[in-house]
Amino acid sequence: MVVEIAEIDVQAGHEADFESAVERALPLFHAAPGCHGVQVLRGVEQPSRYTLFIRWATLEDHTVGFRGSEAFTRWRALVSPHFAAPPRVQHARSVLGGDAH
Repeated sequence: MVVEIAEIDVQAGHEADFESAVERALPLFHAAPGCHGVQVLRGVEQPSRYTLFIRWATLEDHTVGFRGSEAFTRWRALVSPHFAAPPRVQHARSVLGGDAH
């Protein structure tokens, strides 16, 4: 299991619109091969900062499969108008607790 961690800063005042766009986009992730769930968190100290945790079976399910799909194009069209800056994305694997193997 690989977790995509995307940190997204949205334009001040766009938070509700961004959340609505993400909600509309969730089915795109749920239908993507290898996607095992999405969690969206909103910052407390920085309420215009969101962190998405997206669980993928493999790194390639995200970087090749999803990013190369029409679903990714639709995702970006929905959410990118609200970005204050490009998202910061990294991938991680659990080493302790959770689904560590």
